[in-house]
Amino acid sequence: MIHKKVSVSFLSSDNIEDDLIDLCDTTADYIHVDVGDGKFVSNKFNPIRELKELQGALTKRLDVHFMVEDPKKYIDDYSELNCEYITIHCELKRDILALLEHIKSYGIKCGLAICPNTDLYYLEPFLDDIDMILIMSVVPGKGGQEFIYDSVKRISEIKKMIENRDIIISVDGGINSETAKLVKSDMVVSGSFVLNGDDLEERIELLR
Repeated sequence: MIHKKVSVSFLSSDNIEDDLIDLCDTTADYIHVDVGDGKFVSNKFNPIRELKELQGALTKRLDVHFMVEDPKKYIDDYSELNCEYITIHCELKRDILALLEHIKSYGIKCGLAICPNTDLYYLEPFLDDIDMILIMSVVPGKGGQEFIYDSVKRISEIKKMIENRDIIISVDGGINSETAKLVKSDMVVSGSFVLNGDDLEERIELLR
């Protein structure tokens, strides 16, 4: 049985510094970084300062998700960190291909995120240009929401679209030990479920 990769979000963290340090002592594959601009999503959050301060201490690579209308400046800022993936949204009213190329120019893998109500058709033009698809299984912007069960069907539809391309599928939103069993993805993103447990490692293992 192939275990899923686990990327842990700290969006709901009350103590970012301690949680990030603690996560580095687990088997989590990535630290998931959510960035919101208060426009694309209603909430505003950008933990670049905390991440830069901890840069020497963080042993986990970052999986960064930009929920922003104009990602270019954010891409430049985050390129200085230890990023494995930078993901932007397919709903952007900008030249998405140019933004994907900009991410790649830093030697960072690029992803496209898609909101629950967006037609999967919007991913198709970019399938040869991305390394990851991030399926939002909640409305993006805040932690602790309920999983949208229609996301399970969207995963299988996206798998058909991808065909034999080397693209990983990640699912973000409402992921816990029960919903993780339902999603046939390469990776899951979970925040509240992991951070609210007494044993981070135990919670991470329940997601695999």
